[in-house]
Amino acid sequence: MYKLAVFDFDSTLMDGETLEFIAKEVNLEKEIKSITDLAMQGELDFFESLVKRVSMLKGIEENRVNEICSDLPLMNGAEDVVKELHKKNIKVVCFSGGFKNALAPASLKLGLDGYFGNVFHVKNGLLSGLVGGEMMFSDSKGNMLKNLQNILGVSPKETIVVGDGANDISMFRCAECRVAFCAKEVLRKEASIVVDNKDLTLFLDKIDEKV
Repeated sequence: MYKLAVFDFDSTLMDGETLEFIAKEVNLEKEIKSITDLAMQGELDFFESLVKRVSMLKGIEENRVNEICSDLPLMNGAEDVVKELHKKNIKVVCFSGGFKNALAPASLKLGLDGYFGNVFHVKNGLLSGLVGGEMMFSDSKGNMLKNLQNILGVSPKETIVVGDGANDISMFRCAECRVAFCAKEVLRKEASIVVDNKDLTLFLDKIDEKV
């Protein structure tokens, strides 16, 4: 039986990209989306793309960022899939190259067992344009998953991972059940299960078939 499920956040548990929602405040949504797309396709280094995008948001009020992040749309099926996994006694965690400003309220809504992500540096109540955190690099999710598996005593065969982009590849390589959800081609070819419709519950039957 599976014991641990790890989800990406942006475009997986949440329907959209956090930085693009914030970028609307400064009319830079298209510019940031183009960088995000390249990074998720594996055509741009994730760390470099993250630093570049966050630098473009310098000067936005932290309070406004938190308002936006508290009201992001959850993906269709997100609440149901977490409930179903919990019924199977599977711990559900989120790894995100995005931000804890969004992960914290979403985690409460979904009842996640934990989350790991990045943080905006803030100075005098404004985004400074700098970023730090636990998920800064292309291999961060894989490294964190290995550590979490060691702590919990969970093997790759007992682990489910769900994501959509290139920065999820490292965690895909640490799990037997690998779900590419409405994913870029670079991740689809690493997957054991592919879901192309925006409904997170669609992979549950396929997991049951494997148990």
